[in-house]
Amino acid sequence: MFRGNSFLNPFRKGPLVVVWAGFFLGCGLLSCSSGEPPRVALDVGGHTFQVELAETEETRARGLMFRENLEPDQGMLFVFPDSSIRAFWMKDTPLPLSIAYISAQGVILEIRHMEPFSLEPVQSRYPLRFALEVNQGRFEELGISPGDRVDLAPLGF
Repeated sequence: MFRGNSFLNPFRKGPLVVVWAGFFLGCGLLSCSSGEPPRVALDVGGHTFQVELAETEETRARGLMFRENLEPDQGMLFVFPDSSIRAFWMKDTPLPLSIAYISAQGVILEIRHMEPFSLEPVQSRYPLRFALEVNQGRFEELGISPGDRVDLAPLGF
């Protein structure tokens, strides 16, 4: 009996078509998400900020680049896999920002100011696990300073 090329057999294509359709449908659904980074309400020194999470290498590298507006109680929280000395810059970032370097235990270690479009690295003095960027001066307006705590529970820490 001649079986021929089983790939060309119309009765053998059904399972293959179903597998490929499922693959492309799944990929399409993933790419159809809003494209926005996840957000979480984060208590920082007794004040709640709505923050975007930068948890991947790609989102951490992009940060707040090209943003022209940031509401007073919004920010971006950079989440790293481990604690280390880190540096940030303001390439392609038109907003003046303040950055809080935060320990793995949720303690603000230091707060620094960063100027728009600056390529000068702003390096932490201590190992950090998290960094929170907000509008420049917002921490001071709210009385938030080094030693204050960040509630990491919404992040699962």
